[in-house]
Amino acid sequence: MDDKLKKLQTQYKDVPIPEELEIMIERNLQHRPHKKKRKLPIFLISAAAAAVLFTVGLNTSPTMAKTLADVPVIGPVVQVLTFTKYEMVEGEYTADIQVPQISGSSADIEALNAKYAEEGKALYEQFKTDIEEMEAGNMSLNSGYIIETDTDEILSFGRYVEVTVVSSSTVMQYTTFDKKAETVITLPSLFKDDRYIEIISRYVEDEMRKKMIETNGDDMYWVGGTEWHDESFGVFTSISPDQNFYITEEGKLVISFDVYEVAPGFMGLVTFEIPTELLQDVLISNKYIK
Repeated sequence: MDDKLKKLQTQYKDVPIPEELEIMIERNLQHRPHKKKRKLPIFLISAAAAAVLFTVGLNTSPTMAKTLADVPVIGPVVQVLTFTKYEMVEGEYTADIQVPQISGSSADIEALNAKYAEEGKALYEQFKTDIEEMEAGNMSLNSGYIIETDTDEILSFGRYVEVTVVSSSTVMQYTTFDKKAETVITLPSLFKDDRYIEIISRYVEDEMRKKMIETNGDDMYWVGGTEWHDESFGVFTSISPDQNFYITEEGKLVISFDVYEVAPGFMGLVTFEIPTELLQDVLISNKYIK
């Protein structure tokens, strides 16, 4: 991958998280187990990180900043009011960064709005810095969001960052939100204890291996037990305690992996729907997962 793309991803990863958000996350992650170090070739862009929707008004950019109003309501309690859009078009360099804001009065919403305002601005400022350092070539940056699930109870959506410098890379970060309580639903908060990590990990591992065998290696994952992957490059061992996920309209848990997290780049973003019957004994309740 191009060195400039790697640098851009590393710099975006270092955006600080506001203290209020750390407090909120700590409150939600009860009985959170120690995060195991994975032996996978991973790259992530935390600034793409996402979450519950998005942010208070951003400072305007020197190139262009738009504040858009009258965005449709997302749900009976949580709704998008406005979003700020950063744009740049300068020759071969383009940026399009959408930073929405959600309504609500909870501490979770306020902390997340502040976080995404900061991240959106930092993303744009870093892009400007990076293109100033480039002697030639082209670069594009696109950031936005997609809604996976929108019911009366929950909102699951993903916020993405796509960076293109010769080659393209996309990172998606999902957030699931209890719309009535106005709180973030974390993966550990769904379960009684950390047994879910092993249950989900083994299911995902088996599914990866199964797909590789069924496709004669056309689908490729970093998992052992097949003839197509050189295990010396590392193998998938476990999800993280706070693995990226969303919940479908049918109440199914979907585990998500970024590009290069568990597979080569050509596999793109990788997701696995986990059967509820495998999780039933460790679920706190079936309020969200059905």
